[in-house]
Amino acid sequence: MITKDSIEQAYCFFHQKLRIYSFSTNPNQKDDIEYAINSYVASMNKDLYLKLSEGKKQYLTNHSTFPADLTAAVTRLEQLMQNA
Repeated sequence: MITKDSIEQAYCFFHQKLRIYSFSTNPNQKDDIEYAINSYVASMNKDLYLKLSEGKKQYLTNHSTFPADLTAAVTRLEQLMQNA
């Protein structure tokens, strides 16, 4: 079950990381963000994770499309927050 609290918590986390990732020029910081998100995804609400991933394998953990995945996650969470 996806709760409003879990959506808001995920949104705050992903939005903050997206802002840092977008403006950071420090490659170590970007690696740390990817590690933090991988860890967060592993512990987040499974229903919410499935809603975010929409069946895409390794969503938010695929390095080749990481910024796009992060942006998509924030957008989907914003949509979920409007509907919650």
